[in-house]
Amino acid sequence: MAGRIITALALAGLGGPALGAPCTPPTPPPAEARPEKPKLPEKPACLDKKDGCPGWEAYSYNDAIKAYNAQAQAFQSIAGAYVQKLNAYVKASSEYAQCEVKALQQ
Repeated sequence: MAGRIITALALAGLGGPALGAPCTPPTPPPAEARPEKPKLPEKPACLDKKDGCPGWEAYSYNDAIKAYNAQAQAFQSIAGAYVQKLNAYVKASSEYAQCEVKALQQ
């Protein structure tokens, strides 16, 4: 019987903080978990010249760009995961605020 009353109160929206369950503030993802974007390799000055770069310098720059592209791809997936954590924090913050409002109204 008591279980039915608690269920009825919860369904009616009366089983929130008034029953003793405090609102729990959310915890943001740690700032240290924020991924750092890879740095673009420095472009050789010879690329802007009319004659271009010697072969070895062009190949070196091309290799650096390939490495950057691989790092950028890895960064995107890591950044996407971090954004999901941030969005979860935003949602939890909204739920926390709504809980506090309900607690004040009761």
